[in-house]
Amino acid sequence: MSNAVATGQKPTIVLVHGAFADGSSWNPVIERLQRRGFTAVAVANPLRGVASDAEALDAHLAAIDGPVVLVGHSYGGAVITNAKARSPKVKALVYVAAFAPAAGEAAAQLAAKYPGSTLGETLAPVTLPDGSKDLSIKPSLFRQQFAADVPARQTALMAATQRPIRDAALNEASGAPAWASIPSWFLLAGADKNIPLQAQRFMADRAGSRATVTVERASHAVAVSRPDAVVDLVLRAAR
Repeated sequence: MSNAVATGQKPTIVLVHGAFADGSSWNPVIERLQRRGFTAVAVANPLRGVASDAEALDAHLAAIDGPVVLVGHSYGGAVITNAKARSPKVKALVYVAAFAPAAGEAAAQLAAKYPGSTLGETLAPVTLPDGSKDLSIKPSLFRQQFAADVPARQTALMAATQRPIRDAALNEASGAPAWASIPSWFLLAGADKNIPLQAQRFMADRAGSRATVTVERASHAVAVSRPDAVVDLVLRAAR
């Protein structure tokens, strides 16, 4: 029995967005968690590099009292995998159409492990002063690539407010994985064009997922289009 259950204290749900999104992508999930009496926090993911982004998340975790359930979407999964989640504070990891790398693996490597990702051909790079590139999805292709099951008016706003990711972050090798020592739950997006379903399933199986839920025909933006499914899994992890 976890300390959270033993004491009756509900864990704080900490939500980490991925590339081409921001904290508002968790709004439908947060609304539902709040209605159930949970404190939910969507942290700002810098999207600069796995190690530095994990350090930023660690700073947020240090400021939270009591147990935590960490939830990561897409590249956010790589970040929660590298956070100091081995501390007793973090009780569970939830991966939502997310990367769960092993030591030495990079997100780009995992996305290419199985066929099906069409992300590369939709990207618009911007060269930064240090020579690296910021990557975003071309607005005209955003809906079909990222959020095909979200209404067009909403995806137009999502495309306009997306946050770019530094190319080096997608190619940075992961450290020792938190999922090796902390229970994990996985939600797989059945029609994901960023991370192929087969890759998502491979990572869930390798991590020893306590429960794996596949949302058929769901896009990569599954937290926006199917928030009830996401919340149901988060609640299972929070018990």
